[in-house]
Amino acid sequence: MADQDFYSHDRPPDAQLPEDRPRGTGAGPPGPKAAHSRLWRAGMIALAVLVVIAFGIMLFP
Repeated sequence: MADQDFYSHDRPPDAQLPEDRPRGTGAGPPGPKAAHSRLWRAGMIALAVLVVIAFGIMLFP
């Protein structure tokens, strides 16, 4: 028994299911808002690291 026969033995002839998450339907690449958000997030992380370092230097000179 071949693989095709084994797997299609108990399936109906129209066994195709619709995609639950269709691809390529207008999502597109991230726009300028997403890039702006990433820039702010990176800036805030850098600022937080600098603040932690500054407090460390002030508390333990």
